[in-house]
Amino acid sequence: MAYRTHLMVCTGTACVSSGAFNIKKLLEEEIKKQGLDKEILVVGTGCQGFCAKGPIVVVQPDDIFYQLLSPEDIPYLVEEHFLKGRPVKKMMYTPPGEKIQIPTVSEIGFFSKQRLIALRNKGLIDAEKIDDYIGRDGYNALIKVLTSMTSEDIIKEIKNSGLRGRGGAGFPTGLKWEICRNSKGEPKYIICNADEGDPGAYMDRSIVESDPHAVIEGMLIGAKAIGAQEGFVYIRSEYPLAIHRLEVAIEQAREYGLLGKDILGKGFDFNLEIKQGAGAFVCGEETSLIHSIEGISPEPSQRPPFPAESGLWGQPTNINNVETWANIPRIILRGADWFAGIGTEKSKGTKVFSLVGKINNTGLVEVPMGITLKEIIYDIGGGVPNGKKFKGVQIGGPSGGVVPASLIDLPVDYEKLTEVGSLMGSGGMVVVDEDTCMVDLAKYFLEFTSDESCGKCASCREGSSAMLEILTRITEGNGKEGDIEFLEELGYAIKDASQCGLGQTLPNPVLSTIKNFRDEYEAHIKDKKCPAHVCKALISFHIDPDKCTGCTVCAIKCPAHAISGNRKEPHIIDQDKCIKCGICYTVCKFDSITVE
Repeated sequence: MAYRTHLMVCTGTACVSSGAFNIKKLLEEEIKKQGLDKEILVVGTGCQGFCAKGPIVVVQPDDIFYQLLSPEDIPYLVEEHFLKGRPVKKMMYTPPGEKIQIPTVSEIGFFSKQRLIALRNKGLIDAEKIDDYIGRDGYNALIKVLTSMTSEDIIKEIKNSGLRGRGGAGFPTGLKWEICRNSKGEPKYIICNADEGDPGAYMDRSIVESDPHAVIEGMLIGAKAIGAQEGFVYIRSEYPLAIHRLEVAIEQAREYGLLGKDILGKGFDFNLEIKQGAGAFVCGEETSLIHSIEGISPEPSQRPPFPAESGLWGQPTNINNVETWANIPRIILRGADWFAGIGTEKSKGTKVFSLVGKINNTGLVEVPMGITLKEIIYDIGGGVPNGKKFKGVQIGGPSGGVVPASLIDLPVDYEKLTEVGSLMGSGGMVVVDEDTCMVDLAKYFLEFTSDESCGKCASCREGSSAMLEILTRITEGNGKEGDIEFLEELGYAIKDASQCGLGQTLPNPVLSTIKNFRDEYEAHIKDKKCPAHVCKALISFHIDPDKCTGCTVCAIKCPAHAISGNRKEPHIIDQDKCIKCGICYTVCKFDSITVE
């Protein structure tokens, strides 16, 4: 049946948490009620990307973007737009400061500078329908490699494309495949690492939710290149929607003869299985992930040998993450030169980032390598909320480092990020503003990595605890001379002595914040002050008697009963009773509360 209009409802996890499934159901019911169900089709898609604006509905082919929809909006929206032909502008996203009559997706700054490869099908297909994927050139790359390419041809194409692994340090993908193919031992295995554990990161989850067949097709091509007949998708159990859609996609691929024996009648066999992880951060490391699949303690192994030589059950094993696999079909279809023409000299193609933190437009973005931080944060992200100053951005999760505002024009690629003490990682970007304490931020990431350390290496196990103890002491007002220097010395020792990538990168948040925000550490230690007014032990709340009107609101709201004074007269805060919760600062309408 041909429909004149498609309503693409975002049903990625972010929008689902805001009620997207209910919005989809109500749209279907209202469209049927209005007799429009023969003309309009409601489609549940994966993540649309602009997570801050969910629930989202994009009207196609008009390219109109409806945002922040509530159940109460649906009857009016259907009647006005789809029955009477009058688009409802008040429900649309209108770029700030612009007077566009009917803004379309292409005119929204969040989308305008993106370039989609791994996310090419986001918001355009029903992730649970294989025909939708096939309708967008899905599995054509698999047909190409099975009918006209040798394994050597495939590997050469991937090597020439310059694709690097999107899950960590950026090792060349084609070279990794070549090493695995040439390694002695049978059978060979391939694995998709979907164990995404960085705080604030959800790139892999969103790709699986939006386009699981792209990952499956990429793995099929990789299996043909390497000579593998069995593969695993290792995904954390906290991703139920992604797991469900992946299960559906695998079953559909089997039904269509795209998985199993003699695929497409070309004598190629490949089976794919899902393995659920329990959410241990260390399982993002290749050898720990392999041990988890094998059913043994997920601790890293000494390398070499690398998994490509001796991995799962001692056999050659190739591991790439979700985003890497999702790029493969497009490279095969459009050619290595096309992909290599995007990005920078050593960092080819695009990169998917989750843009979160103190940013107006939180969401999932895919941008060409070499784009500047300024373009991502201001042109795509819409800048920092409430007129606050941009202070920096933590890139690469707890293994990355904070890039300061002074480097806002930094091109984003593997080399440039490494040069400034950060790393690409899997692609998490956490933006911080002037109200963020960098010592407290470093402590937050150390709490995470210290807790997630598997404990095998003394350098990581004991070193992370020692760093965390010092950071905690500094934020509690007990820092002392020499703490900064000792943190640096200890950090470099941990990097040098740790066995796996988790330990080797664990000190990065501390070392980068010391390098770029040393004055804040010194203020905590020498002046016993937290410049950002975050660390409770180092701040105090006071009432300015010249501004206080004696309205009593702060006294009423104070949970510690630390504020006293007569009505219509200036109040005071008893510092001995004050628990520094900040409620008085929040509720005061006269700016009479100061923080020192």
